[in-house]
Amino acid sequence: MVSKQVTIVSATGLHARPASQFVQVAKEHKSAITIKDLNKGTAPVNAKSIMMILAAGLGTGSKVEIACDGPDEQDALNAILALKDNDEALFSE
Repeated sequence: MVSKQVTIVSATGLHARPASQFVQVAKEHKSAITIKDLNKGTAPVNAKSIMMILAAGLGTGSKVEIACDGPDEQDALNAILALKDNDEALFSE
């Protein structure tokens, strides 16, 4: 398992289009992928479920942990961390 703690820096947070992109990239990988809001201390949610991502309410400034576990875990984490919205990064380390 690999994981990384990052901050959401997208102006809209992880909602609508950025959430859709996030889920699409997660679904391209075999690994189990979760995202956890460290500010709220909530349980990790399945990153391959748009409903779970939207329900988590991950806004701008939220500190999150993205965890990937499986055969392509490092590739999955790298792909998610490289996501952009309107040419701006979604996450900051």
